[in-house]
Amino acid sequence: MSTIITAQMVGDLREKTGAGLLDCKKALSEANGNVEEAITILRKKGAASAAKKAERTTREGLIESYIHVGSKVGVMVEVNCETDFVARNEGFKAFCRDLCLQVAAANPTYVRREEVPEADLAREREIATAQVQGKPPAAIQKIVEGKLEKFYSTICLLDQPFVKLPDKTVKDILTEQVAKIGENIQVRRFVRYQLGA
Repeated sequence: MSTIITAQMVGDLREKTGAGLLDCKKALSEANGNVEEAITILRKKGAASAAKKAERTTREGLIESYIHVGSKVGVMVEVNCETDFVARNEGFKAFCRDLCLQVAAANPTYVRREEVPEADLAREREIATAQVQGKPPAAIQKIVEGKLEKFYSTICLLDQPFVKLPDKTVKDILTEQVAKIGENIQVRRFVRYQLGA
């Protein structure tokens, strides 16, 4: 027996996720009225749709700035999207402001993993390996890989836990924005200034 999906249920799910009404209704139907399962369905579809959009060109966007209280830390972030319509969207602007806060608080060095120089990775791998000497070779490999993941999450913006929702990474929030807005979004670059650094 299937659950009747009411307009109130659809509206509540839309409020929680920001997804379109039709998508919310389909997800609730598929989940037989279970809200948590519907949220999971929408997140999976969002990730799939973001992956499809990742190849599309991003030539518009914003350069957002932020000066921290006390004027000792300043940040500029360039975030690209496909159209100027999205660049003027309040949700997109809020996302850019959140990225500035992230950079100010977490002080990443790179945007994504692919930008980390091989020499830095080799040095981290060497340090991690030296720290676990005496363990079985299979364990060493897993421990070193775990330490490299932690290394990425401290220096790469997209791998960092999001300051407003620490159970998600910045990449997760970016994927949600792509799914919600319906366009490819790329964090192009950032710069963080700190007085005296």
